[in-house]
Amino acid sequence: MAKFYAMGNYTAKAFEGFIKDPNTDRSKAAQAAGDAVGAKMISYDALRGSFDFIVVFEGNFEQMAGIKLATEASGALRNINICEAIKMSGPAQQAAKAAASYKVPGK
Repeated sequence: MAKFYAMGNYTAKAFEGFIKDPNTDRSKAAQAAGDAVGAKMISYDALRGSFDFIVVFEGNFEQMAGIKLATEASGALRNINICEAIKMSGPAQQAAKAAASYKVPGK
């Protein structure tokens, strides 16, 4: 299984919920979303900065896309970015192959 990082932002609807229940544990909601699609949640953290949260999952891209679609459709989350952890050697090997045959304009 691949490792994915899902970073996103809460909406005003979510912030209203936090104000109503400041002790809400959003990791449980992330865990439930992962479980529903067969992905494994590794960790959940709230963040300061450009994103409000980050969740680490193990699974596949279709599972991550499903979680994104469902949670953003709820109206509580937005701007979810899904990043897949990779080994750089794979893309670098492909880049070496492409670079050997790619010609810049005018060459």
